[in-house]
Amino acid sequence: MSSMLAAWRHAPTHSKVWALAAPMILSNLSVPLVALVDSSVIGHLPHAHQLGAVAVGGSLYTLLVWVMGFLRMGTTGFAAQAAGRNDGGALRQILLQGLLLALGFALLLGVLGVPLKGAALQLMQPSAELDELTRDYFHTRLFGLPAALASYALIGWFLGTQNARAPLAILLTTNLINVALDLWFVLGLDWGVAGAARASVIAEWSGVLLGLALTRKALARYPGRVDTRALRRWLSWRPLMAVNRDIFLRSLALQLVFFLVTVQGTRLGDATVAANALLLNGLLLTAHALDGLAHAVEALSGHAIGARDRNALQRVMVVAGGWSLLASVAFGLFFLLGGQLFIQLQTDIPEVRQTALTYLPYLAALPLIAVWSYLLDGLFIGATRAREMRNSMLLAVGLTLPLGWLLQGLGNHGLWLAFLSFMLMRGVCLGVLAQRLQRRGA
Repeated sequence: MSSMLAAWRHAPTHSKVWALAAPMILSNLSVPLVALVDSSVIGHLPHAHQLGAVAVGGSLYTLLVWVMGFLRMGTTGFAAQAAGRNDGGALRQILLQGLLLALGFALLLGVLGVPLKGAALQLMQPSAELDELTRDYFHTRLFGLPAALASYALIGWFLGTQNARAPLAILLTTNLINVALDLWFVLGLDWGVAGAARASVIAEWSGVLLGLALTRKALARYPGRVDTRALRRWLSWRPLMAVNRDIFLRSLALQLVFFLVTVQGTRLGDATVAANALLLNGLLLTAHALDGLAHAVEALSGHAIGARDRNALQRVMVVAGGWSLLASVAFGLFFLLGGQLFIQLQTDIPEVRQTALTYLPYLAALPLIAVWSYLLDGLFIGATRAREMRNSMLLAVGLTLPLGWLLQGLGNHGLWLAFLSFMLMRGVCLGVLAQRLQRRGA
């Protein structure tokens, strides 16, 4: 306990954590704010199936993008360790590898996305109106997929070099353009759901072009050259691909859970799936804010591991953990006391509002349950311990899927109880694995 207290009192660590976390929190919060704007703009159109189309189509697109989260997470860990060694050549190689992987996977997912979308909608059994609008929205969003994945690689690389300003610029540019075009296309030009999709595509390409321009200045801090011969050898790709493989499986399992929540909500009716989407926007708001602290953990823990500084690693975890807990309490109180206004801002459809308010207490409990998984994800990413992340996620899914099946009779209440249990098990499984690694001195 005394060592933890001493770590918390270490002022330079607080400064380092917030120097990275503050810009990332600001930029991360802009991501769910775009979803909130989408929901708010579409939610004030006359029909629930229009809001449902953005929710379902957005979840299908997010499934494709978020399973590629390894492009950011894997890149961050390796870039952080290379920066800790002051290895400019390795940093250039990691950046180039990340961008090449982003382009390749975007082409692959673009081909697979259309048939997968059809199978997913068949499983959901939506109404005819919801099905048609969802297909239109999803097909348009696919044009932004290469930019979205390349942005992942760029943001991960910048974070690894402890540069939080560049990700802030990328995400703010992307999301502010998205908000402005959303309002113009949907309300000004009356393009409806299609307008929201077009706004997102233009915004994604704007963000990635800015990110590419910012890499030149960032690389000037780390002199070095890319070993082009190494790029042709499998051995130079193998560590990154191994980590990416495990993070991919972990992300796929996570997105499967969110997809099943959408599927079950769709089966419960248009109003239920729309209400759940509004509540999950609250989860996105919380997760992206807390991820700002987790991103700081990724960069600082990776740097400490690269420099073999165990004391610095402990200080980072104690300081980031304390602030994460305080932030999660604040979010829980916000949803508990101001949740009704949060829902009303997003839609004026009475049926959707009432349904969302019924399940609001689950959203208020979620930050305190989910915070630990976000924090520990940051530690494992910085350590490039992707296999352990994969195993803990698969274990959490395996433990909670039977519970979700047993709770089906409770309708949407059962769905939310199962989801809260899953988020709890994520943190528990990661915590157990972290303790085992610590005892082994790993």
